[in-house]
Formats: sequence, structure tokens, C-alpha cells
Amino acid sequence: MKQQDNALQSSSFTVASKVRDYMMLVKFSLSFMVVFSSVICYLLSPKIIEFNWKMIILLFAGGFLITGSANTINQVVERETDALMKRTAKRPIASGRMSAEEGWIFAAVTGALGLFILGYFFNTLSAVLAAFSLFLYAFIYTPLKKINSISVLVGAVPGALPCLIGWAAGNDALTAGGWVLFAIQFFWQFPHFWAIAWIAHNDYAKAGFRMLPSVEGPTKYSAIQSVIYSLFLLPVGILPYLIHMSGFVSMLVITGANLWMVYQSIRLYREMQTGAARRVMFSSYIYLPVVLLAMLADKV
Repeated sequence: MKQQDNALQSSSFTVASKVRDYMMLVKFSLSFMVVFSSVICYLLSPKIIEFNWKMIILLFAGGFLITGSANTINQVVERETDALMKRTAKRPIASGRMSAEEGWIFAAVTGALGLFILGYFFNTLSAVLAAFSLFLYAFIYTPLKKINSISVLVGAVPGALPCLIGWAAGNDALTAGGWVLFAIQFFWQFPHFWAIAWIAHNDYAKAGFRMLPSVEGPTKYSAIQSVIYSLFLLPVGILPYLIHMSGFVSMLVITGANLWMVYQSIRLYREMQTGAARRVMFSSYIYLPVVLLAMLADKV
């Protein structure tokens, strides 16, 4: 009886460990944030009049599967460099707990299932955009990270495509509103990514990644780039109001959030400290939900 209990406990531990590994593989928190923006943009599209929870859950599931597939491919491709970095060494493939073959199979199954959900329950346009985003992230951006910091510019495209995917899923077309949402998320990513790269510079350098705009690493040039791209957010943030996608109150909220990002980026330029980069990073995490929910609140 005791042996049976031990076997059950061991089995439960194995299952729990495997679930944790798959959660790490898909980068659950990152995938959730990506899909969150896609779902909000879907709800912002003009053809969505009432919230249909079945469709929202389906879009969330499809988007999560595709994003998880892209993140899995990223970890398969970067398994050797992940093993060199303290931040990523415990990932399932990098640590050897999971084989690269298992990762490829998981990525293929989740990617195909996610694309099927978008294509079958929504439309071909959203599925094609999602397939393009997956390809660009996994097979262009990922290897480019070791070659040149332009990878951040390339990676910002699939990083912003969830907005277009959600808009296309709800609107059946790519109209001005979708492109405005794409632009907001596109420019937001630069201070966000460069703040992370600033904090993790030593780890990235050890693995051979070139993520900051300056080859010397965290310099004034890198900091001023964050300021410049934060400033781009100011005029872009007014566009939803100008095209009548959101109201005056949400425009004020968005402008306030944009000014906060500019302020934190200027602090980074002036202080040149990891603590200032960390403030930019955390501000960017808060920025996106605030901006998207402010626009959604106007529609509701």
C-alpha cells in the first residue's frame, strides 16, 4: 500500500513538473500579455458590438497556442545560448529536461491548432497574419539577435502584429484603426525591449546577443534611442481620437501614459543606471494595459 502511495506521489510530481516545463516553454506570462492585446484590439474593432465570450475564449486560445509555438521554437533554436545565461539556463530544453525533438513536435502541434482556430472560427486574414508573425519571430528575428541590434526593429513587427490579428479577426479587414493600434504597440516595444536589454546586458553579451542599439552596450546613445521612440508615442497616441476610435478622456489617459514613458526614458538618459532602466521596464509593462483598456472603456 505504501509503495502504491509512493508511486502515485511520484507520478503526480512528474505530471506537475512536466506542466511547469510546458508553461516555461510557452513563456506563459509573455504569451498572456501578447494575447491580451490581441483580444482587446478584437473588441475595439467596429464590427464587434456585443461581447461574445465564446469567440473571445476561442481567440484567446488560438492566439495563445500560436504565441506559445513561436516561443517554443525560440527556445529550441536558442537552447545552447540559453544554457549560458543565468536568466534562461533553467528553461526545459536548455537544461536538458526536454529534448529539442519534443520541442519541435510541441511547436508544430500548437502552431497548427492555433492557426486552425483562427482560420475556422474567424477568418483567413487573421490566420495568415498569425502565420506570418510566427514565421517572422521564430525564423527571422530569433537568429538575427546574434547578428545585429536591428533584430529589435524586426522583432517589433511580430510584436505588434497581435493588434492587427485581433482587429482582422473582428473586422474582417485591415482598416485605419487596426494600423493605429499596430503603430502604438510597435513604438512601445523599443523602450520596453531596450530597458530589458540594458538590465540583462551582461547575460546577453555572454551569449553573443546584440540587443542594444550601441555596440558598446548601455551608453548614452542607447538611452537617447529610448527617449526618441517614447516621443514617437505622443503623436501616435492622439490618432485613435482623430479617427474617432476613442474619446477625449481616453486620449488624455493615453497622452498621460505616453508622457510618463518619455519621463522615465529621460531619467534613464540622465542617470545611466540599471535602476532607471528597471523603471522604464516596469512602466512599459503598465503602459500597454492602461492604453488599451482606456480605449475599450470608451467603446463600452
